[in-house]
Amino acid sequence: MIELFRLGFISITLFDLLDISITCIIFYLLYKALKNTIAIQVIFGLIIIFVLSFLAEAINLKSINWILKFLSNVWLIGFVIIFQQELRQVIVEFTTKNPIIQLFIKKVSYTDITPIIDTAITLSKQNTGALIVFPRTQSVLVSTIDAGIPIGAAATQELLLSIFNNKSPLHDGAVIIDSSLQITTARCILPLSSVRQISNKLLGTRHRAGLGLTEKIDAVVLIVSEETGAISIANQGKLEIQIPNELLKDKLNKYLNIVK
Repeated sequence: MIELFRLGFISITLFDLLDISITCIIFYLLYKALKNTIAIQVIFGLIIIFVLSFLAEAINLKSINWILKFLSNVWLIGFVIIFQQELRQVIVEFTTKNPIIQLFIKKVSYTDITPIIDTAITLSKQNTGALIVFPRTQSVLVSTIDAGIPIGAAATQELLLSIFNNKSPLHDGAVIIDSSLQITTARCILPLSSVRQISNKLLGTRHRAGLGLTEKIDAVVLIVSEETGAISIANQGKLEIQIPNELLKDKLNKYLNIVK
C-alpha cells in the first residue's frame, strides 16, 4: 500500500485513513445513541485505554501494552454485560431505521385499528389501565415476553374492555394483537425498562413495561394509565406521554405504517 504521509515514526496509508474514518463513525453513532446514559462514561474510559495501548505499542512498551490490552478486553466484556439493555436499544433503533436492513425483514401490515383506538379512549375515560402490544415484524416474542394466556379471538371493543376490567383475572398484563387484529395472548408480562423518569415525571410499572418491550423488539405499545387515564405510546425505546385523543389515531397510523 502506498504511503500517503508520515507522522514521526508512524506511516499513514489510504487504508489507515479509511480504518480511522470508519472507527470514528462507529464511535460517533454510539455516542449519539448513548449520550444521555451512564454508559457513555464507560465508552470514554475504553477510548482512553485504546489510545494509551496504541501509543504503548508504537513506542514498543511491551509490558505496558500487554496490561492495557488486558484491561481493554476486561473493560469491553464488562461494558457489554452491564449495558446490554442500552446496546440492545441501539441495535433495535439501527435496524428499524436502516432502509437496507429493512429490505430483509418481513414487516407486519396492520389495517384499520379504529376499534382498538375507541377502546383505549373508553378505558381512558374510565381510568382503567391497559397495555396493548402491536408487533411490527414477524420476530418471535417468546424470548422477550413471559407467561401469557392464549386467546385467539378478534380484538373487539367488548372483549378488550372485559380483559382490562379490574375484576378480570386477565387484566394485569399486556395483550398482543397481530396484523389480523386478533388477540393472540393476554396477561403477558413485559420486561421493565431501567428508565424510571421522563421530563420530571416518574414512570409507573405499566409505562416502564411498555417502554421496556420497545427497547428490545420492534413493536408499538399503547399504554393507558390507571391513575390518570392518560394515553401514552412506546415506540423504538421512546415514550410519548399524555397523547390527546384527537391525535391518537394519527400517531398510531404513522408508527404502524397504516395508509389512510
